[in-house]
Formats: sequence, structure tokens, C-alpha cells
Amino acid sequence: MTHISGQNFIAGQRCAAGTVRLQSLDASTGETLPYSFIQATEAEVDAAAMAASTAFATYRSLPATRRAELLEAIADEIDALGDDFVAIVCRETALPAGRIQGERGRTSGQMRLFASVLRRGDFYGARIDQALPDRQPLPRADLRQWRIGVGPVAVFGASNFPLAFSTAGGDTASALAAGCPVVFKAHSGHMATADLVAQAIERAATRTGMPAGVFNMIYGAGVGATLVKHPAIQAVGFTGSLAGGRALCDMAAARPQPIPVFAEMSSINPVLMLPQALATRGDTLALELGGSVMLGAGQFCTSPGLVLGIRSPEFSGFVEALSQFFSNQPAQTLLNAGGLSSYRKGINRLAQVPGIRHIAGSEQQGNQAFPQLFQADASLLIDGAEVLQEEVFGPTTVIVEVADKAQLLRALHSLHGQLTATLIAEPGDLQAFAEVVPVLEQKAGRLLLNGYPTGVEVCDAMVHGGPYPATSDARGTSVGTLAIDRFLRPVCYQNYPDSLLPQALQDANPLGIQRLVNGKSSRNPLA
Repeated sequence: MTHISGQNFIAGQRCAAGTVRLQSLDASTGETLPYSFIQATEAEVDAAAMAASTAFATYRSLPATRRAELLEAIADEIDALGDDFVAIVCRETALPAGRIQGERGRTSGQMRLFASVLRRGDFYGARIDQALPDRQPLPRADLRQWRIGVGPVAVFGASNFPLAFSTAGGDTASALAAGCPVVFKAHSGHMATADLVAQAIERAATRTGMPAGVFNMIYGAGVGATLVKHPAIQAVGFTGSLAGGRALCDMAAARPQPIPVFAEMSSINPVLMLPQALATRGDTLALELGGSVMLGAGQFCTSPGLVLGIRSPEFSGFVEALSQFFSNQPAQTLLNAGGLSSYRKGINRLAQVPGIRHIAGSEQQGNQAFPQLFQADASLLIDGAEVLQEEVFGPTTVIVEVADKAQLLRALHSLHGQLTATLIAEPGDLQAFAEVVPVLEQKAGRLLLNGYPTGVEVCDAMVHGGPYPATSDARGTSVGTLAIDRFLRPVCYQNYPDSLLPQALQDANPLGIQRLVNGKSSRNPLA
């Protein structure tokens, strides 16, 4: 195992000028692990941001194929992290080895996926409108557009995915793909993991001849604000709580030069159990839904936190089966003590609201989370009770029974923005409840039919985003190749000679990419 230095990563060097020491802990026992880390000073945050800014000029001008080589090298280095690495991640997060091994594959896989995006070239968004000098009443100039990276990106690591949404996760991968150097702020819950992954990134950067400062990493709970406010930083990627994401958005908006924050924050991911589906397979659905809630101890941002159904004997039977499922579940170890504390506060809030009934789950005790099931009056949701809109991060969900389709629609209209919305339905349900889908389209970024939202495929078509407060900007996604769009901006060249144009816009189309030419898609050179 490579040595864990506990120092900040700045421009390819280690730096530890501060005096605040942070400790890695065993997530299951609270035991101190033999890894400590030095919190970055303000001067070190500045140095990291400036290193990224210096690297940007060189890195953004590299051919896309060279950036693809970096991403592929990072993927190779991550795949090479062995069993001792997996063991450290397991101790820091209490996640099982199988989950970590799978997440490692997802992390390297999304690096390779973005490399393929760079090689195929559609991310350029190349558009060409050739000059029309004889057009009447006015001629048209030659206009050509492509997209370039916005500049250095600050990325904040997530607690629940120590690999796929952290040091070399989707935000880092898409920023590097866009030509943007990264300053990564390590999550306090898995700092040793972050150190080892950062070393893998550095080895890849060295092997592929990247400029120093293309990737930097800093430690510390108090350094995020300094990083976001730094004038060199041009965008932010964040996965975490609503309070944390909103604070970063407000900081970024208050800068002399405001910058975008792409924050994935809070979602209760409603699941609609429609009548014919319940009549056909209600008991099976209870087991499937319960399994989705329990996946990862409920610590997925897509965990189903709200279940809606229309009053009927079949729905009552479903609720009873789901209650039995929850009652039979063992206690779960969460990612860290902070997460356990937040979970307990969340279920206590639910239990204290009139109109919300606790229907299954053991009393909380010790250092583990006991799964909990609640049922709330539909009027609370329809009247806008905030407690039902707040994500409880852990193995729990809330059932809401409505009287009929009209009340179901009122309940859906009351929902805040979501990452996902799920329909469990038979063909007859889809016809009888056709009005539901347009409402869900306005509420969520991903609509599922007869599946469960836990589990997010990394591919071209995926959307992992949604209206606020699911994310701070519903126009993007943090999973899938469209994530690169967040860190690109368009540039137009008017009447430029061919020799001064980027290759993506030159007449000969030397990159062989698909372009929009005079309103038609083409790979051909221009006449």
C-alpha cells in the first residue's frame, strides 16, 4: 500500500503548513485509525486554486484525445488499487467490500466513458453558418461556434459514495473531460480513501504528461467557503445536504464575479403504487420497495422516501406487508456518527408531528440505525407540511394514503423538485392515471416505470438531477455524459480565417466530427 501522507495535494506536491489535525475513524466502532490529516490553511487553499488556474491555460489547449488519455490512465490506476485499499475504504465507511469493489468499477468506468465522449467529439457542439455575402437586404458573416471549459472547478466529495461521487467521481471526471483543472475538497468521512485515490490521479497525470496543478486536493471542514470564494474558481460541483449546497450557492452568487454551483442536494423520490399493480402483485411490491429503501442502509440520494397509494383493501394489504418487512429488518451501520445523528433527528421530527404515525421499526439505540416506517395524513402533504418534504438520510420511508385520483394529483402538485419519481403500474393503470405523468415531468429529472430509483446507470441518456431542491440547476445532471455540459461554455468566431480556428471548426474537419453546418448535420469537409 502506498504511504498515506496526510498532506494536501497542490500542483503535484505535498503541503502541510497548518496546525489543525484531522483524524480518520472506523465508521463501525468509532475507533481511531492510524491516519491523520492536516487541514489546509487559507494560503494553501489559495495556492491550490492558483495552481489550477495556471494549469488551465495549458490543459484546456491540449487535444481532446490527450485529455482522454489522462482519464483512461486514471481509470487504470483506480482499477489497480488492491484489496488493502478496499479494506481501508470499508473501515472508513462501514460499507461492505463487495459494494466498494463495485463502486471502484463504476468510478473507473465513468472515467473511460468520458474518455469516449472526448474521442467522438460531440461535446464540442460545433456549429457553422457559412458567410452569405450576397444575401439581401444584408449579407451574413461567417459564424462558427464551439464549446470550451469554463476554468478551474471546485469539487466537494460526497459522504455516501466514497469513490463514485468523490475524489475521482463524476464531477471530477466531467470537469477534467471539459478541460477544467480540479481543486477537490476531501470529505471528512473518508480522508484516507481520498488520499489513496488522489495519489492514483497524480500517477496518471504524471504518466500522461499533464501540467502540474491539473488536480489538487485539500483537507478541512472550514476550507470550503474559502475555496468557493476564490476568484480563480469558475464553477462548483457538490453532492450533499440541502443546507450545505444552499450555503455554497449563496456564497457563489455573492462573489464579485458570481459562478455557477451544480449542487445535488435533497430528494424524497416519491413512488406511486397504482391500484391494478397492487391487486396483481401487492406482496411482492412490498418486498421490492422495502429492499430498495434498505439498499445501502437508505443512504442513497435516490432512496424512496415517500410512498403514495389510493385507499383500498389492496393498498392496506400492501402497507401491512411493508410493515412486516420493516419490523424484520436488522439495525444498520451508517457511514459515520454525523449521519447517525442526522437520521435520529429526522425520524424524531416525523414522530412528533400530529397526523404522522409510526407503524414499524424498533426504538433507536446504540450506534446503529433501526429502519423505520411512518404513515402520514394526505392533508399534511397537500397543505405543504415541510417535514414531509425533508429528506431523512437513512433506512426509512413515509406512506401517504389518498382518497382518490383527484387527491393524488393534489398531493403530487404539492411536491418539491425531485431526482426521481416512480410509477408502479399495470397497463390499465397507465391509461386510467394518464394525467399523473405530466405532473411528474415537472417535478423530477428521472421518471421510472415498474422499477426502483436506487441504482443509477452511468451512460449517455441518464439524468441525475431535477428541480430545486433536488439540485440547484435542473438543466444539468451529475451522472452520465451530459454532466460535461455543466463545465463548458459556448464561444463564437466571426469572420475568422481558417488557420486561426480551432480544428473542430476548420473547413477540412480534421477531427472528423459531426457538425451542424448551415442547419444540417454533417461530417463532411466544407466546400
